[in-house]
Amino acid sequence: MRIFTLILVFSFFNSGLAQNHTAVFNHSKDIGEPAIKGSVTYDKESQLYTLRGAGNNIWFDSDEFFYLYKEIEGDFIITANFKLPQGDGDPHRKTGIMIRESDAQDAAHASAVLHGDGLTSMQWRSTRGEEMGEANESRAPKYNYQTLQLERSGKTVIMRAAHWGESLQKIGTREFEDLAGNVLVGLFINSHDPKLTEQAYAWNVRMDKPVSDTYDPYEEGWIGCRLETIDIETGNRKVVFTKDDRFEAPNWMPNGKELLFNMDGSLYTIPVKGGEPSKLNTGFADNLNNDHGISFNGELLAISHSPEGEGSAVYVLPLAGGEPRRVTEKTPSYWHGWAPNNKEVVYVATRAGDPTYDIYKKDISGGEEIKLTNTKENEHVDGCEYSPDGEYIYYNGSASGTMQIWRMKPDGSDKEQITYDANNDWFPHISPDGKWIAYISFPAEIPVNDHPSFKRVTLNIIPANGGAPRVIAYLYGGQGTINVPSWSPDSKYLAFVSNSGTRKD
Repeated sequence: MRIFTLILVFSFFNSGLAQNHTAVFNHSKDIGEPAIKGSVTYDKESQLYTLRGAGNNIWFDSDEFFYLYKEIEGDFIITANFKLPQGDGDPHRKTGIMIRESDAQDAAHASAVLHGDGLTSMQWRSTRGEEMGEANESRAPKYNYQTLQLERSGKTVIMRAAHWGESLQKIGTREFEDLAGNVLVGLFINSHDPKLTEQAYAWNVRMDKPVSDTYDPYEEGWIGCRLETIDIETGNRKVVFTKDDRFEAPNWMPNGKELLFNMDGSLYTIPVKGGEPSKLNTGFADNLNNDHGISFNGELLAISHSPEGEGSAVYVLPLAGGEPRRVTEKTPSYWHGWAPNNKEVVYVATRAGDPTYDIYKKDISGGEEIKLTNTKENEHVDGCEYSPDGEYIYYNGSASGTMQIWRMKPDGSDKEQITYDANNDWFPHISPDGKWIAYISFPAEIPVNDHPSFKRVTLNIIPANGGAPRVIAYLYGGQGTINVPSWSPDSKYLAFVSNSGTRKD
């Protein structure tokens, strides 16, 4: 792992810059009439924003800066990565995220700010025309944070920040009467020198509209999704496909050029570079859930389909498409992994009226299923997946009191815990080269045995034999984000689904 350096930004992002804003923002302007006009360019391919602007300051009782923004109502979370190039500029030049009452020069606002000297802080003007504030407790304990986040919940604005690989830390929380209604939200840059234009870069920009903790998607409707990929070395994310409705659980196809995901009870492929989804032929199986995956030899596809009047059962079919063949007679059974011999599958299931889930394996050609765990009451296991060498089956389990990553031998023996986390960790996925485990981490306040939709979660990676985890993405998601094996064939990228909060009309 390494920091996303400016050299990498230039080498990866210095092509095809276009003068447009994308769906995230739809307005840009200079606030306070700085002497030098600002501008923004956006590269559709890399999804990088380059902000250029001048302005005397964002302080005291009025501001001068360049602003890229949209108008928004209700609760929201905006997260982005920032880089201010090193140079001879003023140490107080700044970039970051701003929530603003209006485009007036003296408007109330709250900002997550990265300064030229590395200071990271929450700054604000509570009421129009008053002087700005910054409490000592709103300054980050460490400098040069790369990821900034602002969340509005009612009248409350929360700032968080993180270095690459670390969890988000709460930097400041304040209530603002003047920022409780419709507001402007976006990215900004200020040079702190009216005669000089400064430049900043922003990437992984995500605007999410969270729902309440009691929100029931089955009653109130599903919120929008993004299909994304992430480079695990740099943390750079790309949005491949969006929809103002539900889809889930991407696999990476063996050719490395397409993704496979479930939507509307079926499976679809889409180019990694984006485009229109194409429906995969799964024959009669048209009630699929988000548990599906590709055999190690790239020839077969396992799916979890619920026939009419039955629970989920595991089926297999050619990856190119065709009629499925049923593997598990008993239901419910939810597929999660292939054996490297391409002849067996592992899945989670309940049996004989016992509500507790256990891990089973079975030969796809027939025979009896083999139970690999004996889960106790009030415990749960899920997400079972073979390592590429066949030495272990990894899974998540709550035997320790919280949901953690475990592994066992293929016969169910020698169970050992891999993660020791204050959070609840789900769905371990082993990289094809066998070096890494990727998983989703839910906050500690989420019930241990639950993995709900629409939560603030992280994607983490950890060495396959254990070690310190690294956070590679902060997102709004949960159920359906990374339920299935989702590594690229070269072990350099992951695919996942995040929730945007947008709704279909």
